[in-house]
Amino acid sequence: MIEHAILLSAGQGSRLLPLTAERPKCLIDFSGRSLIAWQIEMLARAGVKKIDVVTGFMTDMLEDHLRSISDPRVDISIRFNPFYKVADNLGSCWIARVAMHGDFMILNGDTLVSEEIVHKVQAGAAGPDGQPWPITVTVDVKAEGYDSDDMKVEREADGRLVHIGKTLTAAQSNAESIGFLAFRGEGAALFRETVRQAMRTPEGVQHWYLKVIDSIAPTGKVGTVSIEGLDWAEVDFLNDIEIATRLTDTW
Repeated sequence: MIEHAILLSAGQGSRLLPLTAERPKCLIDFSGRSLIAWQIEMLARAGVKKIDVVTGFMTDMLEDHLRSISDPRVDISIRFNPFYKVADNLGSCWIARVAMHGDFMILNGDTLVSEEIVHKVQAGAAGPDGQPWPITVTVDVKAEGYDSDDMKVEREADGRLVHIGKTLTAAQSNAESIGFLAFRGEGAALFRETVRQAMRTPEGVQHWYLKVIDSIAPTGKVGTVSIEGLDWAEVDFLNDIEIATRLTDTW
């Protein structure tokens, strides 16, 4: 079981203005708890013992909030990303790279997932050799297709990831990433090194970390695990607030 998670929570969430004018997106309240508090709760329920939170926008406010979460189940560490205004979340992964040892999971700071989903990601999905994929991308399937903002996924019947990105065509796309990944064994070192190499390029700060995952996919070491039918929510736009609240009301 994977007991370490990294939360990428450095962004402001400008598409949620005015809600995020004076607080980070991860501090929006849902059913009496902040988004990040729900994330920590579900990870802790699934046995996660160590959580690294990458902060950025209004870090002092977020750090105060995290210190107020007194949970004996988890040890929470804070890693400040000073480049959050100019770098996409690949920069946050670069800041957190020193914590990427052993098996770990990465969860986007705007994604609400249930305990059941965390357990499924921890269990992983077996690759062709019968062992869990070194890198696993958690995916869902939409019957109605995918829009321009979805992080689209092309995968083989055996679960192997072919491509991931927002610009995949409708013909390529047969799943979407929910922003939750697991790294096991050689996958951790492979990701860490590829992040390091990407951030040494002039355009590195402009990339999502999933672009790195897409570049690793041809090695055959990236698979997918489907959480189709399970409850999760991504909070990107104002109309997502109501949908996410209906979910957290059930928790």
